[in-house]
Amino acid sequence: MQAYDGKHAALYDCFYADKPYDKEAAFVAECLKDAGISPPARLLELACGTGRHALAFERMGFEVVGVDSSSSMLACARARCESADSKVVLQHQDMSNLELPGPQLDAATCLFDSIGYLQTNDAIGKALLAIGRHLRFGGALVLEFWHAAAMLRCHEPVRVRRWAIADREIIRISETKLEPVRHLAHVAYDILDIQNGELVYRIRETQTNRYFLAQEVEALLHQAGFELLRHYDGFSKESEIGLDTWHVVTIARRSHP
Repeated sequence: MQAYDGKHAALYDCFYADKPYDKEAAFVAECLKDAGISPPARLLELACGTGRHALAFERMGFEVVGVDSSSSMLACARARCESADSKVVLQHQDMSNLELPGPQLDAATCLFDSIGYLQTNDAIGKALLAIGRHLRFGGALVLEFWHAAAMLRCHEPVRVRRWAIADREIIRISETKLEPVRHLAHVAYDILDIQNGELVYRIRETQTNRYFLAQEVEALLHQAGFELLRHYDGFSKESEIGLDTWHVVTIARRSHP
């Protein structure tokens, strides 16, 4: 089963209803502006999910292309974009084998730790090279990734969350096991949909994501022809990366082939 398949994808926006997509997109746009890139620049959103970041970027004036490897997530994104009368272009693609028509892009984003799903140096390097081929020289890439320090020190082996939706209760149990040598987190999800006190369906899915040292990401970017511009402590310029930083946001510039 692919990540966020079927009903899991349909529940994604429920699980992340409180995620500040507009605020995050505004921070990314500010980082791009610092790198000399502003609307109406052409922007690629990798692992675009259900399209909420993509629409936020479009509202700022960017020309947006979104890709995702999950057909179920793309179906949600298409429905959202159609209802918003959006011109965001959505494509079903794997970022490791990226093939996009049209002119080169000015910027690319890969947010919500999605780069970690590729897991290995080889797969990540291949994806970064593919992204670079689609970016013009001087174009920028913004990555968000899980930070190794916080993951190794503070991860929760078991986490239970509940959501109430009308007469439904959604329960998600997440069990995380770390593989420290390879910097991988294996997360087993058990999702229960209970309606009127009865179990309607159950979803079980395991996802594997990689966590990184900032220096690792810098090396991978350099090997793919990118120059590191800055690491940020999440979507903020107010603090430095520390042991409690869970998400690092990195901006890099395509500097050489």
